[in-house]
Amino acid sequence: MSYEIQAEVRQTQGTGASRRLRNAGKVPAVLYGEGTEPLAIAVEHRAMFYALEKESFHTALIALSIDGKIHNVIVRDFQMHPFKQQVQHIDFQVVDLNKPVKIRVPVHVLNAEISPAVKLQGGRVSLLANAVEVSALPKNMPESLVLDVAKVNAGDILHLSDIPFPEGVESVSLKRGDNLAIASASGKKR
Repeated sequence: MSYEIQAEVRQTQGTGASRRLRNAGKVPAVLYGEGTEPLAIAVEHRAMFYALEKESFHTALIALSIDGKIHNVIVRDFQMHPFKQQVQHIDFQVVDLNKPVKIRVPVHVLNAEISPAVKLQGGRVSLLANAVEVSALPKNMPESLVLDVAKVNAGDILHLSDIPFPEGVESVSLKRGDNLAIASASGKKR
């Protein structure tokens, strides 16, 4: 899924200026990346709030339009208000479409309800890590990774090597030689 966001350059910076911007329905943000100077920008709050609720937005390649110029970016970080439903700040990183990017991608469990650990041994499958850091070209970045646990028995531990990575996507930890545990299955063995 691709996203397009309109942004404008911020002329003023600081706590007071950011507060006035938020009261006007905008979110202060910064655009940075290799070969570009950091640029203070502002984006619409409503659009950002609803986009940040979508899991796919956090790993998607975003077309950020500033004064008619399009930048290919990813969301690198964002801050929310502690108790209000308000986005406080967003960091956008400019990416080169021909260079790999490291980003954390969420992991989803598939077929847990039919696995022997759950169905026959009264256990459950628990994720030990909700996301995995991967390296890929921006156009190959997956929205999420799927861990199939259909054949998992009680006491089994699943590792990074058990996740089927799409073509052109590789785990940063596996590349380093660390095959970290991702999920475990509990239950009574028979």
